[in-house]
Amino acid sequence: MLSRQCQMKYPCEVNGKTQAIMPEIRPITLLAFLLMPFLFTGVSAQQPLPDLLQVVAEGHNLPQSSYGLVVQEVGSNAPLLAINAQTPFNPASSIKTLTTLAALQQLGPAWTWKTEIFALGEISDGTLHGDLLIRGGGDPYLLEEQFRNLLKAIRRTGIRNINGRMLIDASRFSPEVSAEEVLDSQGARAYNVRPYALSLNFQAMTFWFTPHANGRDVVIETDPVLPNLAIDNRLRLVAGACGGFQRGISFDADPARTNTIVFSGRFPDSCSEYSMVRSVLSPDDYVLGMFSKLWEELGGTFSGEGGTALAPEDMEPLLVWESPPLIDVIRYLNKYSNNLMARHLLLTLGQQKSEGPATVQAGVDALLAWLETRGVETSDIVIANGAGLSREARISAADMNAVLRFGYRHNLMPEFVSSLPIAGEDGTMRNRLENVAEPGAVHVKTGTLDEVSAIAGYVYSVSGRVYAVSAMLNHELADRGPGVEFMDALLRWVSGQ
Repeated sequence: MLSRQCQMKYPCEVNGKTQAIMPEIRPITLLAFLLMPFLFTGVSAQQPLPDLLQVVAEGHNLPQSSYGLVVQEVGSNAPLLAINAQTPFNPASSIKTLTTLAALQQLGPAWTWKTEIFALGEISDGTLHGDLLIRGGGDPYLLEEQFRNLLKAIRRTGIRNINGRMLIDASRFSPEVSAEEVLDSQGARAYNVRPYALSLNFQAMTFWFTPHANGRDVVIETDPVLPNLAIDNRLRLVAGACGGFQRGISFDADPARTNTIVFSGRFPDSCSEYSMVRSVLSPDDYVLGMFSKLWEELGGTFSGEGGTALAPEDMEPLLVWESPPLIDVIRYLNKYSNNLMARHLLLTLGQQKSEGPATVQAGVDALLAWLETRGVETSDIVIANGAGLSREARISAADMNAVLRFGYRHNLMPEFVSSLPIAGEDGTMRNRLENVAEPGAVHVKTGTLDEVSAIAGYVYSVSGRVYAVSAMLNHELADRGPGVEFMDALLRWVSGQ
């Protein structure tokens, strides 16, 4: 169950054969040679499943072919446990560990994204006689609080009133990244929001539903409240238990009215409150609505009109706003498995290695190149979008484990490990393994999709050893409970070693 804060503010996780990664020595793999103590060495035969996991596997009829896992001490040459280690599986969101570790190493923990503000007109007596243009730089953590502070900074330049439009330049990202196919055709789901160079508040809206005191109607509130979003409330309150899909609520965009959402259905009166997070506005409309709301709250005036344009190449920005540092971004990204942040991170990695607007392919190429410098054979690895939000993504437990062990030996290890959810404490592991041997003993990134459950991270065992753990279960029951049981049983077993 997600925390109320998570539901209110941010969309959270709902959420072939690979070559052995002990490569032959080639001219380009000198670094791989130096890293060999940390690479997977393989085993001669399949190892038996520990009793704790065997109980779960047999109880749910999980065939051995449905999972792959590797448990290896971070400084060891051989795994403690390896089953189907070199078979690629869908890793779901656990692949975010690769994206974030690569970004941390290549960009550095203090890296920031820059949003640029341009005044396209003369400023006199507190009024901008022209348009205000905002050029997005791909900031993945531009929330309402940060955007309000950005507008305060604009006011400090002397602008109080805008006698023109609010324009958006999103050219830092290629248009194709906002037109990618969404998973399972669920375009309104917050986890499916596609990248955009000026993405605000993850483009998410939280809708709150409560019974009206008159006993007939349902009150709908939104967070944030945007002036350019209209709600047509056709919900009716009915007697009944609080349950059912979306508590009986259905919604759709009204094709005849711009930015109008129609809610209909029968809401049970026993539900004191219910919420859903959805993305219902285009990125440009979301920014325009938020800009209008906050600018007015700050005492400014604005025509209310928006649009798109490219920033003049020969003009210096009026203001450059920097994002929180990368270390803050990856901490939130991994703790709550934010897909949009991970996708922006992949695009940023690609943008540093190629010319022109950021593309997914450039990001994938950059991440695969980074993996190859770690000595990992990448011919059968499928990155997709760097977030795990894909049916095609594939990686083996051995490859994942090798990267985890490299991460533990890297000088930025403390920053990386601290970004992972802590079992029984926070993030997507907050309500799991609450009674492990020691608080903070399990730091793992989770992954969940339909028919997929996965983990990737570190376990500090009772003996004082540190193990890298990577495991993936691809089975029709994986996301229905047995997947969590299987992964938690594995983590308990490792913590007892």
